[in-house]
Amino acid sequence: MLLTYIIIFSVLGSVGAIIVAGLFLTFPDKIQNKLIPFMVSYATGTLLGSAFLGLIPEAMERLSPAKVSGTVLGGIILFFILEKLVIWRHCHHDECIDDHHTSGGLILIGDAFHNFVDGVIISVAFITSIPLGIATAFSVISHEIPQEVGDFVILLKNKYSRKKAFGLNIISGLTAVVGALLGYFFIGGMKSIIPYIMALSASSFIYIAIGDLIPELHKHSKIKAGMIQLSLMLLGILTIFLLSHNH
Repeated sequence: MLLTYIIIFSVLGSVGAIIVAGLFLTFPDKIQNKLIPFMVSYATGTLLGSAFLGLIPEAMERLSPAKVSGTVLGGIILFFILEKLVIWRHCHHDECIDDHHTSGGLILIGDAFHNFVDGVIISVAFITSIPLGIATAFSVISHEIPQEVGDFVILLKNKYSRKKAFGLNIISGLTAVVGALLGYFFIGGMKSIIPYIMALSASSFIYIAIGDLIPELHKHSKIKAGMIQLSLMLLGILTIFLLSHNH
């Protein structure tokens, strides 16, 4: 039953997010530009909620606070290095395409690696507890949708057809299932490293939220926009609180 949960939610977090992102691109540009900041705000809240209300507390039940905080800190440095080496970024609108001095192929490679890591994160969270797994998977889904929208835009700008861009994104998304299965069969048997992976997962979520998503939100400086962003962030945090504390 646990493996079924892991497979279903890893598919939803990758392929499901890609399908939703593909449908989103059928909306008029005006609607897309209005909705994406709302999606990013909510995703920021779910990521921070999962990190600080779910993954880190669970890791601290199995490790000392010093080991958990040290792993989180090391993870943030690690993801910074990975971003520099693999150009592991999340783009949410056309304007940031200029930040990607790379081909569509490299974007797909980076996305496949990122989805693989998401799959491992989902698997480890479910091994710890089903409510935590659901909350973690929900966080992955919420931030993957705006990311996949950006990936689609980049591929289209690199002269990929819509059909080819969609197909290649689906293939890269399936690496999440590979990561989830490896996490279940290999990491699940090594209970001692699970809290370290949870701490690394938390650092991944924190890095994405603070290093990537929040700077996107600061581009909208009006007071009304800021209040809406804050409200949606808090709603995202509340959603994770309710999901992860359902037990």
